[in-house]
Amino acid sequence: MSDVYKKLAEVTLAGRASVLCILTETKGSTPRKAGSKMLVLDDGKIVGTIGGGSIEQRAQKAAMKLMGCANPEKLSFDLKDDLNMSCGGFAEVYLEPQNPKPRLVIFGAGHVGKALAEIACKYGFSITLVDMREEALNEISVEGAEKILGEYVEKATEIETDNKTFVTILTPKHISDEDVLAVMAKKTHLYLGMIGSKKKIASCKARFLKEKILTQNELDAIDMPIGIRFAAETPEEIAISILARLIDVKNTSLQ
Repeated sequence: MSDVYKKLAEVTLAGRASVLCILTETKGSTPRKAGSKMLVLDDGKIVGTIGGGSIEQRAQKAAMKLMGCANPEKLSFDLKDDLNMSCGGFAEVYLEPQNPKPRLVIFGAGHVGKALAEIACKYGFSITLVDMREEALNEISVEGAEKILGEYVEKATEIETDNKTFVTILTPKHISDEDVLAVMAKKTHLYLGMIGSKKKIASCKARFLKEKILTQNELDAIDMPIGIRFAAETPEEIAISILARLIDVKNTSLQ
């Protein structure tokens, strides 16, 4: 494996964005030939080379603008006319963003949480499971999943999130669901949803407003009852309804 692909695997595993730059076509005299690769990291550093000089600087600058985006771009250069490079020639560079999977934090590793983890990992999500029951976490086998053992609210307070984080609250008890919700609603996230019946959700909203835990706008931004509405009954069916909502948000918000 080349240094470029080794570094790509490393930064992807670390949850960092990067842009892979590939010389796809060259004509005439050029510093490097088609197939040369360079990886631009989110801090601007590069691994590999597509020829140095102006062509590499232009590609690096374009890659930084593309960082975190969804769609690739293609750059074409006449090395003499566009870049004033004495070697002349023509080069085409393909820039492909390499974005880490969005993180899905699941509070509650019970039947629904387990089912959700096992299917969401197949649809572009990196899984983090939080539960105070070690045996429940041990029953879940999802490659690469992060498992956090501890009390729900304590871990909700400690956990780090960003504007691409998805959060689902599926703990065994109503009160722990609501306590985690109160914490996570104040944190940065892309999506936040909580399981519950219509009656439970109405009661939660009324209490949060009365006790000034959350504002009406904050409550309106939460998906509860969680998921896409259909006649789901089993844990697996409920997990599918939740995943459908997650995919919808991911595909409309992370483009």
